[in-house]
Amino acid sequence: MAVPILKQGDYLIASIQTALSDTDVLELRDDLLQRAGMHRSKGIIVDVTALDVMDSFASRSLRAIAHMANLRGAQTVMVGIQPEVAFAMVQLGLNLEGVHTALDLEEGLAFLDRIAKEPGDGGE
Repeated sequence: MAVPILKQGDYLIASIQTALSDTDVLELRDDLLQRAGMHRSKGIIVDVTALDVMDSFASRSLRAIAHMANLRGAQTVMVGIQPEVAFAMVQLGLNLEGVHTALDLEEGLAFLDRIAKEPGDGGE
C-alpha cells in the first residue's frame, strides 16, 4: 500500500494511514528520499497518528529515514505517536534516537519552521 506524500511548501508530509508491511516501509523510504531530493525539501514530516502498533523493523526504518534525509539536508520530525505505541516501544526497548518528534502535525510544522529560521545549517 502506497503512503500518500504531500508537498507543503519546502516540506514533505507522509501520512501513514494503516499498518505497513516491511516492503511498504522500504517503498516509503525510497519515495521520501527521492522526492526530498527532487523537490529540494528542507523538512519531512512522517505522521503515524493512525498506527496503533509499531514493530522493531518499522521503528528502525523510520529512524533510518530520518538519518538519511538529514544527510540530504532535510530535517525529519515524526508526529502523532499514540500513547499506547510509545509505551510498547519503551517496554520493547525500541527507540527513535536522533529523530525529532512532535505531538501532532501542527506542532511538527511549527518545529520545522522554527529550525528553518535558525542561523547556520538549520539543524543538527
